[in-house]
Amino acid sequence: MKKLKFPENFDWGTASSGPQSEGSKDKPHESLWDYWYKNDKERFFQKVGPKVTCDSYNRYKEDIKIMAELGLKSFRTSIQWTRLIKNLETGEPDPKAVEFYNDYINEMIKNGIEPVMNLFHFDTPIELEQKYGGFKSKKVTELYVKFAKTAFELFGDRVKRWITFNEPVAHTKGAYLYDFIYPTELSTKSFAQANYNILLAHAGACEVYRSLQLGGEIGIVLDLLPPIPRSTRSADKYAAKVADLFFNMIFMDPCVNGQYDDEYLEILEKHDCMIDVLPGEKELIKDNIVDFIGINYYQPQRVRAPKYTPNMNAPFTPNWYFEDYEMPNRRMNVHRGWEIYPKSIYDIAMRVKNEFGNIKWFISENGMGVQNEERFLNKDGMIEDDYRIEFIKEHLEWLHKAMEEGSNCQGYHLWTFVDNWSWTNAYKNRYGYVSLDLKTRNRTIKKSGYWIKKVIEDNGFEPLEDEFE
Repeated sequence: MKKLKFPENFDWGTASSGPQSEGSKDKPHESLWDYWYKNDKERFFQKVGPKVTCDSYNRYKEDIKIMAELGLKSFRTSIQWTRLIKNLETGEPDPKAVEFYNDYINEMIKNGIEPVMNLFHFDTPIELEQKYGGFKSKKVTELYVKFAKTAFELFGDRVKRWITFNEPVAHTKGAYLYDFIYPTELSTKSFAQANYNILLAHAGACEVYRSLQLGGEIGIVLDLLPPIPRSTRSADKYAAKVADLFFNMIFMDPCVNGQYDDEYLEILEKHDCMIDVLPGEKELIKDNIVDFIGINYYQPQRVRAPKYTPNMNAPFTPNWYFEDYEMPNRRMNVHRGWEIYPKSIYDIAMRVKNEFGNIKWFISENGMGVQNEERFLNKDGMIEDDYRIEFIKEHLEWLHKAMEEGSNCQGYHLWTFVDNWSWTNAYKNRYGYVSLDLKTRNRTIKKSGYWIKKVIEDNGFEPLEDEFE
């Protein structure tokens, strides 16, 4: 069988985040996660919080050594706002944090790992949440841009790929629509305004970065879940369109094309959820489109027209227009409760090519979370995660097909390198190429880690026999 080959400069990497890997030691401020865990431990699986995580704050050199051993070319993590910034109002950095991030970045570069730095991964400083209302406030937007400027000035001489936000819609959905991120407010108006203010923060950071002329690129990472309608009925197709507007195009359109889709704004206005737009803001967004897009993909979003007419006396939510649809006999990762549908990687790739000018992009997250992986330990103490290898292979096969058809994809980052802490799910599901012993925090490479090492060496792999079925 013919081996699938990827371009010579293809970026094989992994992704994590500061709050999920570093732990909270030595931070001058609490994040919303630190605060929420301290005050409501019952919301977290087995009451495990973000204090230590996988302790990359102390063990990053060990992690980077393993990355180099596996041949990984890059690593995406995030600079914690709550760690780097000492004075949240002025953007003054904390000296100990500056020393840590300098050492972290330098260690990556020394070992041939490109640092890809993200500035926000769901971790608003709780002080700004309580004082101003988080990203519902344009004051927090201004303070974020000060934080970004500090990071660019400190590390931009070495970091040449910057990301402003990771999955902003996932953050705002959890905080303002669906009750899985603090402050769990449940308000569509707050959801819309927070998204808009995040967009302004993103555009402001892009403007500042380019003004510093540091010679790199800046983009954003989005969780582009393709809304697949239950049927070809017009009602189901419209349901998918509205889901797309609220959860995909809300950032893809302005970040790539410089403006919102008019229909999205019309729906907000119809339901008294219109955003507050000040003079000059539209121009800021239009003038600061991204250099690249990162796209996180785990599962599709299948939707249908709502079964019932919404209660017009209840507060408006986007789900007045659509509801999730569970396709019968769908293939599942039963541990995570997510559908496995690799073809969506291809659909995403072709959509970027055909609708968004074939902008440069990469898979910034993809992966398979599995519970109780110690079941798969062999006699040598290695986890034989063949299920993860199969999952990655299938998704890469569809990605390769899209690239052969002209999609401008630059790389693939697995979530994650070493099993890390995963928000309220803590360590329920494991995702890494490398396993983590929760008692000792020791690392052990899984079978998938050795597999990806060979893939990187060969810049390709033998496809599965049932390719594209």
